[in-house]
Amino acid sequence: MKEQKITLKNMDSFEPKDIFECGQCFRWNRQKDGSYEGVFGNNIVNLKKQKNDIIMEGMCQNDIKQTVEEYFDLNRDYNKIKQTLAKIDQNMETSIQYGQGIRLLNQDLWETIVSFIISANNNIPRIKGIIERLSQKYGTKIRWNEKDYYTFPTPEQLKEVSIQEYRDLGLGFRDKRLYETTHLVLEKQVDLEAMKKNPNTLEVKEQLLTLSGVGPKVADCILLFSSLKRLEVFPIDVWVRRVVNDLYVKQKDETKVSKKQIEKIAHEKFGAVAGLAQQYLFYWRREN
Repeated sequence: MKEQKITLKNMDSFEPKDIFECGQCFRWNRQKDGSYEGVFGNNIVNLKKQKNDIIMEGMCQNDIKQTVEEYFDLNRDYNKIKQTLAKIDQNMETSIQYGQGIRLLNQDLWETIVSFIISANNNIPRIKGIIERLSQKYGTKIRWNEKDYYTFPTPEQLKEVSIQEYRDLGLGFRDKRLYETTHLVLEKQVDLEAMKKNPNTLEVKEQLLTLSGVGPKVADCILLFSSLKRLEVFPIDVWVRRVVNDLYVKQKDETKVSKKQIEKIAHEKFGAVAGLAQQYLFYWRREN
């Protein structure tokens, strides 16, 4: 681990608020000076935007340039994707203008699985609190700027943790789910490394659905927001159902709009980048 700093010059499609507050991650927090601070992998990074430059500094396990390129998906041409999506209709164009700085993070697969199991029937401040307590108790400490930070615990670090200990951290009904999922991964009943190498999204989703606490929506979030990065998936929650109904289905009772109906619209309209379209629409409608 060493202290490092990098400045990304003239960054397009990179707005910290859009990235960290669009619902895809839970360990980045806004600081008093307007910067954001986050722990990911074995790294702690402070990030701030000055004009069109992004300045990052912190403790990184490997080279900071390579680390942030991978994590922030910097090798993908978001401008090109936005231009394609904006041509679809006025709704898409408006939502892109609102969330123009969104990038989909390549988050650690294990952390994303656990984070979205915790997210079930939960709100963001509470999700963040649970994840922080879990990391402080079972993760690895990183000391930087006279403060202690904690990495997200690995399955091995959670091996001996009981259901009651999870409950004591405030997981509620998710305690048993996290316990069971941890042991499925430790016992290689679900192989995360094999999952990363499998190009078949449907097969990977079926494997994710065997994990305790992972239903179709959570599986889609994991596929989209982790390093699996399957951009074609379209996670559907209350907000997404509402926005798709309001803009495209126009059913009086939105609860009668089926998941199948929404997925059909998503894939016909947005195709291979449906997941990114979902983020623009979700963020625009939720914030407005």
